Parts: sequence; structure tokens; C-alpha cells
Amino acid sequence: MTDARVGVLHHVELWVPDLDRAVAEWGWLLGRLGHEVFQDWPGGRSRRLGPTHLVVERSPDQLGEAHERRRPGLNHLAFHTGERADVDALVGAGPAHGWAPMFAERYPWAGGPEHYAGYLENSDGFEVELVARSAGNS
Repeated sequence: MTDARVGVLHHVELWVPDLDRAVAEWGWLLGRLGHEVFQDWPGGRSRRLGPTHLVVERSPDQLGEAHERRRPGLNHLAFHTGERADVDALVGAGPAHGWAPMFAERYPWAGGPEHYAGYLENSDGFEVELVARSAGNS
């Protein structure tokens, strides 16, 4: 029997300096993208879409307070959003929820002329790429 989940991402865990802020910022974005609340415990929260969930956690084992996307490690997470209007709506609403637009001078083509996407960075320096459905995006 073949398991359709083999190779699919199970979860991503982000360690954050301020759990309440992360829950608000990530909760808004992931909620808009269709992720449902999955787990909730004193040090963290997670949201799930299909077999994959994203965790934000304030870990007692955490070293330091700042994420730096330009250092080795995680640079950004990219999410399918649906249509171009969905990208525009998320990028437009992002600042009211703690997400600042990135590469505004090249929006929505910062990823190239066939790649309609918006880029946002949250208060903790995590970057997301919001990708529209089109012939050029896979």
C-alpha cells in the first residue's frame, strides 16, 4: 500500500521571541490561507492544513532573541495563495497584522517576470512569499 503523505512536509517549527505576537501575526496569515488551529499549549501553538502544520513556539532551549533570515538556515516560507487578487489582498492587509511589505519597488514581480508574488516580513524577521496561481508558477 502506498502512503500519499510520503515526502510531504509534516511540520515546520519556528522558535519565536514573543509567543503572543507570533500567535497573532502567524495566526492571521495562516488563517487567511485556510490553516486551522491544531495544537495549543503554554509554550506554543500550531495551525494545520492537510497533513502539514506550522508551529510557533517560545522554547526554553532557545538561544538569542532574533531570527536573521540572511544567515544560514531558514530564509523564507512560500505559500500558494490562489489568484493574483488573493496575493494583492494579503499584501494589502498585512501591515495591519504585523507584516511589512518587502521589495515594494518590484511588486508583484520581485521573483521574476512570470512569477506573481508578494513578500512580507513579520515583526520577528520571518519572511513569507505569497505566490499566485499562474502558468509560470509551480
